[in-house]
Amino acid sequence: MKNIFISILLFACISFGDEYVVISNNNMKDLSTNQIKAIFLNKLSFIEDIKVVPINLDARDSLRVKFEKEILHMSFSRLKTYWAAQHYLGHRPPISMKSQESIKAFVKKVEGSIGYINAENIDDSVKVIYRWRD
Repeated sequence: MKNIFISILLFACISFGDEYVVISNNNMKDLSTNQIKAIFLNKLSFIEDIKVVPINLDARDSLRVKFEKEILHMSFSRLKTYWAAQHYLGHRPPISMKSQESIKAFVKKVEGSIGYINAENIDDSVKVIYRWRD
């Protein structure tokens, strides 16, 4: 009986991990994960006629690490090397912000902006374009 309880508890922890979302303002069309990745790697600058503005959390933020692993499929060191090479081509990495609240506020006000936050922080002022769990 004890083993069954432990198994159920473990399954619940795995099944109901934290949920995260990539958000944009309500005017942005739906995007694929490949488009999101291209935006954050500065390979895609416009969606239709809208200039896209990717917003990152601080490099040490745990949600940023999760985003880079889930969406970009890149480690911190690989991204560092990538952006060093891009620097010499005149490309800059996405803007970084200190908090999820600042990302959400920016996304609400700036057309074309895209960022990521915990799903518990969303409301109808932003559009969810991708979801993932731990």
